[in-house]
Amino acid sequence: MERIAYGTNENQFGELRLPESDGPHPVAVVIHGGFWKEHFGLDIVKDVAESLTSHGFATWNIEYRRVGQEGGGWPGTLKDAAEACDYLLQLSDSHSLDLNKVITIGHSAGGHLALWLAGRPRLPEDSELVTSTSPLPIAAAVSLAGVNDLRSMFEVHHRRDSSLSLQPANPTADLLGGTPDEYPKRFKEANPLELLPLNVPQVIVHGSMDINVPVGISDHYYQMAENSGDFIKYVELPEDEHFTLTDTTSQAWETILEEMNLLKKHL
Repeated sequence: MERIAYGTNENQFGELRLPESDGPHPVAVVIHGGFWKEHFGLDIVKDVAESLTSHGFATWNIEYRRVGQEGGGWPGTLKDAAEACDYLLQLSDSHSLDLNKVITIGHSAGGHLALWLAGRPRLPEDSELVTSTSPLPIAAAVSLAGVNDLRSMFEVHHRRDSSLSLQPANPTADLLGGTPDEYPKRFKEANPLELLPLNVPQVIVHGSMDINVPVGISDHYYQMAENSGDFIKYVELPEDEHFTLTDTTSQAWETILEEMNLLKKHL
């Protein structure tokens, strides 16, 4: 494993792992979750990266500035993900990477970023989130229990807090700096659902027992993506909850590996 900085901030780095086979290697950009909060870092998906590397992928496990850190939230978190992804252009020759086979794969909030990276070529030119006029093309995107629709996730937390008279705790609002009414442009440009069609193959995996990100968010995203003309596969796992999907000893992970290998084969 090689730790490589893609920017000057201490949180702008990635961990590159290469398989033992000869290249050029297909690449999995691995993106951790944690509702974009500072307390959660890339170590929580280290096992995912190692497993994918053992199955023939070069893995680029990226860190990014998060809510609670200087520069995190809007727009830094999303721009970091974009710049980390584009940094593969500088690594490809020296590490024998096949940039025609780059797959983003993220869990939870990382699932949001995995889909958003695939859709960012559709951003308006004046968007604060634009970091390049020619972003690295994504060949496919995989979202594991992902926050695939920011507006729906905002509403889930808002209704819960209102109905239970809780102190507001809304990670989506924290990421974007406010509510959809306050920042409609941010919610549109950061939301994978509103960037459809992404024009890349997508695989959505979600456990029916998930109490952190409701499975209905993936249900709705799948329907909207399919209606937009995107090629998308939806795998609902009836016995799994949120964190099973990154447990590399689980049957859920075996299912995810099968999907990743299918993508690698057909790209």
